Amino acid sequence: MAERNILDEIVNRRKNDIDQLGWEFGFKIPETRQRKVHPFLESKGVILEVKRASPSKGDIAPDLDSGATALSYARSGAAAISCLTETNYFKGTLQDLMNVCSAVDSFEKETGKTGPAVLRKDFLIDEKEIEIAYRAGADAVLLISRILPTEKMISMAKKCEKLGLTALVELRLDEDVQKLAEVVKTVDKKYIAAGVNSRDLRDFTIDLLTPCAMLNKIRNVLGKDARVIFESGIRTPQSTAFAGSLGFAGMLLGEAAAKNPQIRGELVKSFVDSKETSNARFWNKFAALKQRGQTPMVKVCGLTNLPDAEKSASLGADFLGFIFWNKSPRHANEQVVRKARKSAACKNKTLVGVIVDPDDEEAQIAINLAKEGILDVIQLHTIGCARKFLAKDEYRQLPHYAAINITEGTDPLLLDELFDMGEPRVLVDAQTGDKIGGTGKQISPELVQKVQKKYKLWLAGGLSPLNVKNVISSFQPELIDCASGVEAEPGKKDNKKLEDFFENLK
Repeated sequence: MAERNILDEIVNRRKNDIDQLGWEFGFKIPETRQRKVHPFLESKGVILEVKRASPSKGDIAPDLDSGATALSYARSGAAAISCLTETNYFKGTLQDLMNVCSAVDSFEKETGKTGPAVLRKDFLIDEKEIEIAYRAGADAVLLISRILPTEKMISMAKKCEKLGLTALVELRLDEDVQKLAEVVKTVDKKYIAAGVNSRDLRDFTIDLLTPCAMLNKIRNVLGKDARVIFESGIRTPQSTAFAGSLGFAGMLLGEAAAKNPQIRGELVKSFVDSKETSNARFWNKFAALKQRGQTPMVKVCGLTNLPDAEKSASLGADFLGFIFWNKSPRHANEQVVRKARKSAACKNKTLVGVIVDPDDEEAQIAINLAKEGILDVIQLHTIGCARKFLAKDEYRQLPHYAAINITEGTDPLLLDELFDMGEPRVLVDAQTGDKIGGTGKQISPELVQKVQKKYKLWLAGGLSPLNVKNVISSFQPELIDCASGVEAEPGKKDNKKLEDFFENLK
């Protein structure tokens, strides 16, 4: 059975509607534009979206009043307002677009301020639709690279330039960036912004790091001051702050803004006020590396001595894990980590400090090593550790990711909690009794599949030379973590097991 492609469904149904209703979908659009064109996202800001439903969520705010919502968005400090005009899956219309533009004009009369720009967000396929958007009052339109051939995208972007509108070109793949490069050969860059959707429009899964991987590639085409917008997948002030710290000029918020009017202002403020952090630098770097590196990436954890770290690195480990918890038989010390940082064999490897309680003395050593740049990232082992660590702003800015033990069907919901806190990756591990790592126990396939359906899979628990090939073929993890499965005894690796493990990855 063929895998469902929601994007193709939307476009095909839309073409049928155009054949039956015409380009204006039965709505009466003014013959000439009635309002001035507003500049689109001239400074860092948030685009709030008028959105009633989506293919992934179904009804979000079915009774939403588009004009009243837009007025609320303007008062909340939105830099722009995105209005869905697709009917079948998002329950939007061209009348909504005109209502939003009217609401912005009312806001300007009420306050004397310049109102937010208005974006027509739809699955546009022809220049005629840009003309209609212009007449309806839009200041910008969305052009989705994946559904537009290069020549058509160039022609539509030229139409935007002629009318003074901004073309927000949505990208996800390298070939989309190549299309963008062709566009800017003939269209002035001041009429081009770029958006990267964290949601894959084929199946509506989300990866918060997809925009990061594209950021520098887009800047290479549009310049360092490019307006690059982080789209979709953000629901809380914590996650908006994370997106803002990554270096994006804008962020588009749909569901979170539509469903939660009480936090609209906070969502905007947390993005606009965010600054670059060492955590953001880590994830931007990781996003670029994962595109070039092997799949899966490999973490060897529980390292306690330099020879084991160097052996793991020489075989191809990407992450080298050192445990800072004195109850573990794989407890490492500061000197070993410092030696690994200086080792030529470990150069360009990611050094991980694993902590269990941010407040204990051992964890503080790891945290200080991360502040110093000796450790590249902190692993917050257990959900309790993650909650405690992430509650402190000082810690949250340090490079980190969470690792949680899952044993029951409801445990994967913890990933949703962490995702909403702006955590782009979570390592899932097994649990046996009061042990929290290095147990040699695997997570049940059913639980792994639950995680895999929603998130990029980082997997630990019982991985060994004997089962790693099957695990990879079954689940296609992005990162795997091995510890006890490649040991001679707790805290000491077995060179032959390490060699067999990496050989079986090929």
